[in-house]
Amino acid sequence: MNDLDTFSALLAPEGQSLLAELRDHDPADELAAATRLRREYPAPLVSAALGQARLRQRAVAKFGADARLMYFTPNGVEQSTRATVAAHRAERLAALGVRTLADLCCGIGGDAIALARAGIRVLAVDRDPLACAAARANAEALGLAGLIEVRCADVTEVDTAGYDAVFVDPARRSKARGGRIFDPEAYSPPLSWAVEAARKAPGAALKIAPGVPHDALPEDAETEWISDGGDVKEAVVWFGAAQGGAGRITPGGRRATLLPAGDSLLGAGLPDPEPGPVGDWLYEPDGAVIRAHLVADVARRIDGRLIDPTIAYLTADRLVETPYATAYAITDVLPFHVKKLKALLREREVGIAVIKKRGSAVEPEELRKKLKLGGGRKSCTIFLTRVAGAPSMLLGHPAADAP
Repeated sequence: MNDLDTFSALLAPEGQSLLAELRDHDPADELAAATRLRREYPAPLVSAALGQARLRQRAVAKFGADARLMYFTPNGVEQSTRATVAAHRAERLAALGVRTLADLCCGIGGDAIALARAGIRVLAVDRDPLACAAARANAEALGLAGLIEVRCADVTEVDTAGYDAVFVDPARRSKARGGRIFDPEAYSPPLSWAVEAARKAPGAALKIAPGVPHDALPEDAETEWISDGGDVKEAVVWFGAAQGGAGRITPGGRRATLLPAGDSLLGAGLPDPEPGPVGDWLYEPDGAVIRAHLVADVARRIDGRLIDPTIAYLTADRLVETPYATAYAITDVLPFHVKKLKALLREREVGIAVIKKRGSAVEPEELRKKLKLGGGRKSCTIFLTRVAGAPSMLLGHPAADAP
């Protein structure tokens, strides 16, 4: 039985009954569960169902409660877009007036689901038959089959004429190379092909790795870096005429969007701010802001400056609230010295330390071992960084904890 046959068996009544039994499955009891279930079901079906149960549990982090109803492949769990990010992108496409869309490289259909929920009719295309089978099953399981057509084909051969937009999510992992692909032209399909496909459509969104070099980005498109809960998840290259509203596209623009709140900062093309002395407040920009090269835009909002020309920490003399950076009250700015830091923390009865680094060769966990913090209840945030080129340590605490 091949993978596709096994997957089809899971969709049959016997497979559905088996999956229902495993809905609240505890992975720690897998051996006992397998032994028990093989008395009632064929062994290959039991193995497939247990594998699907594991994948569903892993997928909860990305898909929430939907994961209990969905179907996954190992690659599908690993490479699918987090549901919150997919929903943001789908809502922006809907705001641009998109009503029909070709989802190229759809995988198990995570993005197609978000698009359909935003009211967009989707043609979902992938060349992997197993991924297509999962995408169809997911559309059915979530009641969206009427809005999602799944087609197994090479995306480079699909005619997208007549659709309002295309969405392309090229594969960025390689079995042959053993991991992630960082060269956009090594994507499958290559970024250059995706860009040309986007330019032929009325509108388009291309999902790419957030670490993409800025010089590889097309200047006739807007690029948006998206973080969710503080973690940078992806970048999206947007094509299309500006149509107003919240989804408006700015060709050549660089944008940082922070989920779940949805705050979105469009860059103004500002020069880097001048460095200066550390003030009373330190600001740590969100990762999407840094990836989008918008630190200068945040500096303008807080009337801040860099602590070092090469470090993405900002400082200011007063507290200004901004969603684009986390503020810390700074109590000490000291040259880096482990023994002095250890003595200072002991004197202040600090037992809890959050250690952050940027531009420092020191590893936080190695420093933590050397500090040998005691049982004190006081906490401290330690920044290992450079100030005006010199290795330094800044001590403080989050603005929310400031007196």
